[in-house]
This record gives sequence, structure tokens and C-alpha cells, in this order.
Amino acid sequence: MPEITQEEELDLRFLSAVRDLPGDAKTGTADRTAPVRAGTGLTGEQAIALFDAQAGSRHLDLAARCLRAEGHGFYTIGSAGHEADAAVGAALRPSDPALLHYRSGAFYLARAAQVPGSQPLRGVLLGLVGASDEPIAGGRHKVFGHHGLAVIPQTSTIASHLPRAVGIAFCIGRAAKLGVPSPWLADAITVASFGDASASHSTAAGAIGAACRTAYQGLPMPLLLVCEDNGLGISVRTPDGWVAAAHSGRPALRYFSADGCDPAACFDAAAAAAAYVRASRSPAFLQLKVVRFLGHAGSDAEVSYRSPAEIAAQYARDPLLGTARLIVAAGLARPEQVIRRYEALRVRVRLLADEAVTHRRLASRAEVTGPLAPRRPGQVARRAAQAAPPAARTGTFGRKLPEAAGPLTLADTINRALADALAAYPELIVFGEDVGRKGGVYGVTRGLARRFGVGRVFDTLLDEQAILGLGLGAGVSGLLPVPEIQYLAYLHNAEDQLRGEAASLQFFSTGQYRNPMVVRVAGLAYQKGFGGHFHNDNAVGVLRDIPGLVVAVPARAQDAAPMLRTCLAAAQADGTVCVFLEPIALYHTRDLYQAGDSGWLSPYAGPERWASEHVPIGHGRGYGDGTDLTVVTFGNGVPMSLRVARRLAADGAGVRVFDLRWLAPLPAEQLRAEAELTGRVLVVDETRRSGGVSEGVITALADAGYQGRMARVTSADSFIPLGNAAAHVLVSEPEIEQAARRLLG
Repeated sequence: MPEITQEEELDLRFLSAVRDLPGDAKTGTADRTAPVRAGTGLTGEQAIALFDAQAGSRHLDLAARCLRAEGHGFYTIGSAGHEADAAVGAALRPSDPALLHYRSGAFYLARAAQVPGSQPLRGVLLGLVGASDEPIAGGRHKVFGHHGLAVIPQTSTIASHLPRAVGIAFCIGRAAKLGVPSPWLADAITVASFGDASASHSTAAGAIGAACRTAYQGLPMPLLLVCEDNGLGISVRTPDGWVAAAHSGRPALRYFSADGCDPAACFDAAAAAAAYVRASRSPAFLQLKVVRFLGHAGSDAEVSYRSPAEIAAQYARDPLLGTARLIVAAGLARPEQVIRRYEALRVRVRLLADEAVTHRRLASRAEVTGPLAPRRPGQVARRAAQAAPPAARTGTFGRKLPEAAGPLTLADTINRALADALAAYPELIVFGEDVGRKGGVYGVTRGLARRFGVGRVFDTLLDEQAILGLGLGAGVSGLLPVPEIQYLAYLHNAEDQLRGEAASLQFFSTGQYRNPMVVRVAGLAYQKGFGGHFHNDNAVGVLRDIPGLVVAVPARAQDAAPMLRTCLAAAQADGTVCVFLEPIALYHTRDLYQAGDSGWLSPYAGPERWASEHVPIGHGRGYGDGTDLTVVTFGNGVPMSLRVARRLAADGAGVRVFDLRWLAPLPAEQLRAEAELTGRVLVVDETRRSGGVSEGVITALADAGYQGRMARVTSADSFIPLGNAAAHVLVSEPEIEQAARRLLG
């Protein structure tokens, strides 16, 4: 006889254990509205609903393995052994925003059961086979997500959804305080589930720490953290007692726990935790001690790191068996009735699975990428031209409007543009390290907190992951977040919040959830008298690599305000995630060619000019009309290249300078046109030679069929040292001029 599979063994052991449960002829006649046992709030009706959710989840796991074996399915990480979380789903309201662990299948089914018309079994199966009509991700991934169930789809790396969960919990109250329409009810709580291995990840530690600190300050933080503790991270064991030791007794965090094989205890603990969070608007941590069946996934042979005796011992703690035992003991059903219920769900899931494999799959690149980064430039242009009413602008700026203030620096222009945006968008919030009372390290947000209040312009803790997580939460809560990252080098601590969470949300929800956000980042190099690697960072490759992310780099004041308005309008109209990279060294630059010429200052345009001066995403800016050489650059390279162009012009060379302005997407069509006008292109790239912007520019020209001469000057593949030593690794004007003269012959 062939050996039975682990799926078959799990199934057979459950059925055998249920048959052995004691029952009599009177079993099945108990009052379903009464508690299933003394001291619990779980009624018989709720217990049966829990069993249905748990059994449905179990059969989805078994079907996933069958579909994979048949060549129809693509995902086998299941929830078997974790079905205790159905009690959490039952204890919460279906309107409470939920961010679910990939083993929270029973929670998902329990929530769906509370919303008439939901078809969670069918939806999950369509996800397993990658069907294009799967209701949330459209065949792009198997996720637990549903717009009508307030379940935000997660495809996160370990615990990377927790900063967003903290952000949502914070923004429930903030949106209500600002009077901004939100998808969440005012008394909603946020729930996020994760595993015990994830609880030790730095992302989880940072998010939980941020929640605790926020609550400790007396600010609302209605967050329920649910740790589904099975004692394993794939094959790595979590020390016994560690989760409780690390999270019980923490300041401002109430701790609850329950045995996952006891559904009544799970329900009572979840109900108590949810009630505490809802009433106190403070966070709670619920630990469910569960087991894990079927390994980590279909490819995981857990016999290589767990003994047969240990694996076998788990079967007695099957949460599905625990619920069956409770139902029979309470007189709600006889063992054979429980088995019939279980088998009926098996048949239903199998029929749905057979039907799912007939559905079409995503069939083209365009279809796959469709929801990634929608662009509606017409709507963006119209929104970017909209200003606050004149009275509101006068109330913001007083008697002296910015357009009457004379030429401004880059920093002052961004400050005025943010003030204009805060006046025009009541849902806009600005936050980050030192942005409030201090007004930012470089004064860019000076005075905004005083004008608009700390509800809209405020300081955060010093954690970039938490800052971006707050932006992620705000974006799905009806707000328009503008977080500031103090230095580009600090962003690298939290890049996955952009890559794995922000930029992917529309892709994995077919646009049903959006993450509008404009992340202001002070960056790039060339600061005088201040610096080193952490304050002079020229690494932007990681940003250009994120699908759909928009990266804007205004080099001068005249571009900064319209580009910022474009980013904000795109975020609001299309859910675009933008990084607005501000060159630190140009913040307060006044002169261009010589001291005192004020050549890098620009007047601030009033609203009557916003439409005509609109800068679309991916649209660069040309300087000059020379026909001998095109210099392509951005950021600090723009003033340097303009100075070089002037010196070359004195020698009779006609040089035009093209400022990309947008590093993602690159202005490819303009780029080729500017190159063709001269037949010679010099790319001036202040980022690194390997992985820098110039590689993308040269490739874009080659892809477009440009056949003229090309060269580039870049910064070295090096971190940036302190002081004058930085000049040895950064692009310099002499290098630009020498390279230009070589191209000119």
C-alpha cells in the first residue's frame, strides 16, 4: 500500500477523533442561543459558525495541495492548525479594518460569514489558481483581501504590514478629528495578525514600539495585534514563553492570551481584547497558542527538522477538533452530524475548485500591469491648477501672498507650496522628524504647524519605518499624507514600506485600495561644511527600481511648486505614490553664475498661472538652443552644467542643457528629441556610476534608436566622506567641462 500523504493523515485523524467523541440520542437538541458552557460568551450558534469557518479554511488548504499536484494551483502556504483565529474574526465587527497574516484563512471566512452575499471560498480558490476574475488581486497573487469586508490585501515580507496597521489605527481618530470622510467608522479598531517568528522581526518590533509610544503619549491607538504563535518560523523554533515575556507587561500595551485549541477561550479573549481596544482607544496584544499542520508550505519537508512523535502529538491540539468537541459536549450536534457538516464543506470546496480551474488567467503584460500605476494626466492637470479660495489663502499667508514676496529660494518655495496645499486640501497632513515646531532641519516646514495646527503638521518619533507606515495608514483612511524623511540615507532603513507595501497595493487589489502619498526626502550631496555619508547620500537606484513609483527631483524654485502640486494631484486623482527628492545643497542657493546675481531664485507663481505652468509627470525642462551638444542632467547637476555651458559658449560652442526633473518615469520622448538636435549627448549624473541614473538615460536613448555620440560623467562608486574629501568622489564642474570638450572634439 502506498504511504498516505500528510494531508490525508491530517484529514483521517480529525475524522477518527470526531467519531470517538461521546454523544447520545439527545445530542443535537440544545438551545443554540445559550452559551456553550458556563463562563463563556460564545453561544451555540456562534460555535457552529466558527466550525464552518474553520472547516472551510481546512478544506481550502487541502484543495490548494490537490490543485498544485494537478498542475492547476500555485500557492500552498495554508492556515491548517491556525484556525483558532476564526474566533477573532467573529469577535470583531466586519467594518473594522483588518490586515491579515497569510495563515489567517479562518478569520477571513468568519468575517465573510457576517456579510451577506460574500463568497470567500470561491474567491480564495480563484486566487489559488491565478484566475483573472479573482475578486481582489485579479490573479496576481493569492491574498486575503476584500474591499467590502474591510480586509486590506497583504503580500508582505515578514511583518511589513504592521507599520501600516499602526498608521491606520492612528488615522481613524485623526481623520475624524479633521472632519475628513474616511472608510472607517469613528469607533473602529484595526486588527493585524502575524506569526511568532514575525514578532521578533525588527519591523514588528518597530511598529509595536511606535504603537506603545503613541498610546503612552495619550494619543488614540485602537490597534489589536494578534500573534498566531505556532512556535516555528519555517524550521526555526521560537523559544517557549518568549512571545509572552516580550509583550506582556509593556507600557501602554494590554496583553491577552488564549489556548488555540479551545474555541470558547479564544472567543472570550478576542472579545475582551477588542472591547478593551474599542473603549480605551489603546493597543492590545492577543497571543493565540496554535499548532502548524502540513509544514510551512507544500515544498517544506518538516520531517527533516521535527520528529515523527512531535508531529503526531500536534493532532490532539487540532483547533478544528477542539470546536467539534465543544459542539458535541454542549449538545449542539452528534459526532456524525459534525462529520456530515465537514464532508458537505469538502464537496462544496471541491466543486468550487473544479469550477475555478476553468477560469481564464492573465494573458498579457498589459493585463498584468494594468492596475499598477494608472495615469490620468488630464485630471491631474486640472487638480494641480486648483487653489484654495482667495479668502482661505489670505487667511493662510496674511497680507503678503507668496507671489508678492519677490524671488524665493528652493526651500522657501517648497514651504509656500506646502502652505498652499494645506489650505487647498483639508485632508492633507504633513509629518516627520522635526517638521513641527522646529520647522525641519533646513526650515522647509517652518511656520506650518503654527498656521495649520498640530493636528495637520506634527512631529513623529525618529523611525523612518513608522513614518512611512503612518503614511500608508493615512492613505487608505481618506487622508493625503506628506511624510518627510529627513535624509535620503535614512530612507534605506525603511525602503520595503515603499516597495512591498505602498507601491504594490493597487497592483494586488486591482485598484480597489489605493495608497496616495507624497514622500518628501531631503537628499543628494554637495552640502558645504556639513556632511558625510548619512547627510550626503546619492543612492537613488532603489527608488527607480520600484514599479509605478514616481520620483521627482526639482532643481530650482521655479520648478518645485508646480512639481509638488503635480505629485499631490496625482496622489489624489490616481492614488500615485511619489517621492519628492529635494536637493539639500540647493535649498538655500541664491546665485548661479557669480556671487550676488540671484540667478537661482525664482518668483512664486500665483494661482492664475498654475494651469499654464503645470509640469506633467515625466516632463523635463530644456535650457538654451545650442546645436553642438546636449547635456542631460538633474538636481545639483543642473546649475553645474549651466555654468559649464556658459563657459563653452564663450568659446563658440552651442550647448543646450536638459533637466530630467523626473527620474521615474524618465522623459524618454523629450530625451531623444533633445539628443537628436545636437547628435552629441553628455549625461551628467551625480549618482554613482554603477546603478546610477545615467545607466537608465543611456539605455533609454539606445532603446529609442538614438545613434549619435554619447558619454557620461558620474560620481564614483563610493560612499561620500566628510569635508573636502567628498570632492574626490562627486562629479565636479571641471570633469563636466573636460568631458564636454572631448565630445565637441
